[in-house]
Amino acid sequence: MAAPPVRARADYDYLIKLLLIGDSGVGKSCLLLRFSDGSFTTSFITTIGIDFKIRTIELDGKRIKLQIWDTAGQERFRTITTAYYRGAMGILLVYDVTDESSFNNIRNWIRNIEQHASDNVNKILVGNKADMDESKRAVPTAKGQALADEYGIKFFETVPITC
Repeated sequence: MAAPPVRARADYDYLIKLLLIGDSGVGKSCLLLRFSDGSFTTSFITTIGIDFKIRTIELDGKRIKLQIWDTAGQERFRTITTAYYRGAMGILLVYDVTDESSFNNIRNWIRNIEQHASDNVNKILVGNKADMDESKRAVPTAKGQALADEYGIKFFETVPITC
């Protein structure tokens, strides 16, 4: 009788599940592709349901495997994506700085987090497309920071082309 196979040591020290949420068209898929593959494209097909990428980083001498889930922002997929809140360790709430309605919907996304995610999940507010012409900006940086401060979460604006 052969001995059972020896499990190979994991190629990471920690596995972290992250979730990208926000309205359709705010650039969640673009941010994910830029971070995971280092590439950028202006033409994206709308995410259907959910997609994910994996990237392993090194932090303080530890290998951390990031499993980043990209959710569809359309209302019709909300019931599918709520299941992905469970087990998420971090959630990035993304809005488009040129689209005030996507910013205003952040409060709805936070309510979804409160209903479906664990109480101690880490949250970050991300204002995307900050590289757009200033005349197109609908949400000032100060307004994004104020909302993040209200919820006690970190806030960043992103420039996906040059990040």
